[in-house]
Amino acid sequence: MSTDSAIMLRRNFKHTVRNPVAVFNAVLLPIVIMLMFVGEIGGAFNVGIKYVDYATPGMIVLTICYGLSATALAVNSDMAKGIINRFKVMDISRSAVLTAQVAATMLRTMIAVAAIIGVAFALGFRPHASFAGWLGAIGLILAVSFATSWITIALGLAAKTPESAGMTVVPLILLPFLSSAIVPAGKMGPGIRQFAEYQPFTPVIETLRALLTGTSPGTNAITAVAWLAGIALVGYVWSLSTFSKRA
Repeated sequence: MSTDSAIMLRRNFKHTVRNPVAVFNAVLLPIVIMLMFVGEIGGAFNVGIKYVDYATPGMIVLTICYGLSATALAVNSDMAKGIINRFKVMDISRSAVLTAQVAATMLRTMIAVAAIIGVAFALGFRPHASFAGWLGAIGLILAVSFATSWITIALGLAAKTPESAGMTVVPLILLPFLSSAIVPAGKMGPGIRQFAEYQPFTPVIETLRALLTGTSPGTNAITAVAWLAGIALVGYVWSLSTFSKRA
């Protein structure tokens, strides 16, 4: 990471720490949701395995998505308030502004994911992943964070105001709920089941679930990687294009 990127990363992370709403959305709210689903109503779901083992991979992806609104708001606010123009006067690399936002989002995400996994273990989560499975799971979590960070930055830059920027990522926050994160897609009603089966997060969650339970992800892994690569590419190109036009 360049010196400019490191400076911007430190700045962005400090802003996150000083924003209690961002910390709550990124770390505490997913924990509350997990306690609700696993601790309160998880016993009502028949998923073939212990529910906390089933739900944890989906909660990890949900945790990644819940922290994205702070990123969209931050990039749009910097643009709307003219801070980007100040950085230009200071001769800071334009690319550092965006890459630092991605790095800050991923760092915040890893902290939140570590917290949710810790809560999952406290609730009885017992993965059967091998060492290679854990490496694959960590790599997949990083890939999800990387891809969603870029598409979030693109959405934040495209928004007209900071207030609307936070709303642009609502579909990303809701998608895990309409996937196999909570219950298997096969148990859903017509229409919702087909949507859950063919949306991006379902193969990602199924791959992560297979890696953590020590089973083979099969073709879900290929589908998940293809989705994440496409999302990351679209977000990266869209972000650079919008940033060049607005900066």
